[in-house]
Amino acid sequence: MRKYIYILIFIVFSTTCFGAELIQRIEIPSSFNPVGSGARALGMGGAFISVADDATAASWNPGGLIQLELPEISVVYDMFHRSEDNHFGVHPESSGIERVSEAKLNYFSAAYPFTLKEYNMIVSLNYQKLYDFSRKWEFPMSLSAANLLIHQNTDYRQEGDLSALGLAYCIQITPRFSFGFTLNIWDDNLTPNTWEQKIVQSGEAELGKNKIPLQFQSYDRYSFKGINANFGFLWNITDKMTIGAVLKTPFTADIRHEQTLSGIGMTSSSTVNDEQLTMPMSYGLGISYRFLHNFMVSFDIYRTQWNDFLAKDSQGRETSPITGKSADESDIHPTHQLRIGAEYLKITKDYIIPLCFGAFYDPAPASGGTDDIFGVALGSGIGFGRFNFDLAYQYRFGNNIGGSILKNLDFSQDLREHTLYSSVIIHF
Repeated sequence: MRKYIYILIFIVFSTTCFGAELIQRIEIPSSFNPVGSGARALGMGGAFISVADDATAASWNPGGLIQLELPEISVVYDMFHRSEDNHFGVHPESSGIERVSEAKLNYFSAAYPFTLKEYNMIVSLNYQKLYDFSRKWEFPMSLSAANLLIHQNTDYRQEGDLSALGLAYCIQITPRFSFGFTLNIWDDNLTPNTWEQKIVQSGEAELGKNKIPLQFQSYDRYSFKGINANFGFLWNITDKMTIGAVLKTPFTADIRHEQTLSGIGMTSSSTVNDEQLTMPMSYGLGISYRFLHNFMVSFDIYRTQWNDFLAKDSQGRETSPITGKSADESDIHPTHQLRIGAEYLKITKDYIIPLCFGAFYDPAPASGGTDDIFGVALGSGIGFGRFNFDLAYQYRFGNNIGGSILKNLDFSQDLREHTLYSSVIIHF
């Protein structure tokens, strides 16, 4: 009798299981789109491709690095608080607000300008955290079929980062035109490139007078390794207008996937598989205009080919990491970011105070279209002598998004994310 109940429970779970769907997907709760770093840049809404005049240029547009006249080091730290108001249309008892907060090193760089054969050049070493996987959900769910009733609680936790170690070079080809590139090394032996998912589902099943305790647990650990490059140029068309462009190349990363499954009524199993993840190409164009010597406005447009974002398992099967289904079934489209920002400088003989603000459209890829996510930002700081300190606040929000995550549960969510960036730059 107990064996029959477990078989029936498995059938119910296989049609509604929260864990099984997430295991097939790659969850990136932070911005899907590759963006650069730096409090000043983020305070301008991320409209920095044609500005790129500090050491974070290696992450935005390495063609702008040539604007650094002195050796410098920079450090960026970020703190965020993210809330997700989840809606389960099929199971309203599971709806509710989930929250997560974290603080980590976001960026580090060391840059050294020099001259060789009358050409100005610069090299830099950079670390950047690009994707954050932090997510914590905990909710109840009731399932039923025939005379079977299941009450379960789900505890879903994900954490980890993807980051790159970058080696950048830039050369000033003419007094108004420079070109640069950054070679990005993604390797868990050098920088954090691991994320983990842990799902625990526990509860009780009732079939007539029989009550059976339930527990299912899955643990997945992914390590990531690959190489790609950023290419960019900066063209000072006039003393007031500048155009910049950047291309971030696609690449195929090697994934080591460790998985453990266990639970009551099932045999525990552990597997280790070598998989692949194809990361998409992205490219952007920026234009900035300096209306006054201390006031500038910039605008960026950025495209990412998320339709080329594919996962290949150890059996050679390819799926979209966004939906967990094949590419033909997923209907994923490229996304287009729009970013606009402005900076006003209060300049005295002793210090400079920047006042930055910006807004952006930062859509996430989704089946059949995109999830619309918007944001605003503002920042300030102070520069004096060899030091620059900057602080920026960014607010991202989106309503009725995430429908690609759990379609069979009629899922959607409202996103609210607050991030604080702090930067320190020291010139030598």
